[in-house]
Amino acid sequence: MSPPATPRSVLVVDDDVDVLRFLRETLGAFAACSVETSPSSEYAFELALRKSYDLFIFDFSMPVVDGATLYQFIRKVYQYDSRVPARRLPPLLLLSGNAAQPRARELLKEPGVVGLLPKPFTIDRLLTKLESCLPGVTRRPPPGQPPSA
Repeated sequence: MSPPATPRSVLVVDDDVDVLRFLRETLGAFAACSVETSPSSEYAFELALRKSYDLFIFDFSMPVVDGATLYQFIRKVYQYDSRVPARRLPPLLLLSGNAAQPRARELLKEPGVVGLLPKPFTIDRLLTKLESCLPGVTRRPPPGQPPSA
């Protein structure tokens, strides 16, 4: 039997605390991810500079600084600030309540942006998108349900 894989680390930023709670619980329970959340893009920026993550999941539309702009800020600091330890910039999965918006679609062409998940979304759609963004992540059965054979 192989040792359990190290949980993948995900930073989720959304101004809706219900979405944050849903993502934290779902990714932890069904994908064994270690999830940190923030309703504030400013605090998320600090977290992204202090810790390493395997994936960022940011809301496209937030007050003050939207998810795409936050990602651009983090990318610039990762590239040019010698105080930030050298590390790979995690890919970004954007969430959007208006995925048909032209700007949201344009962002998919940006380096590092690996997907756009329209709100509202189901657990299955979230996990399918997660698997495409983080190779090696596998779904677990819901807590209390035995694994399928």
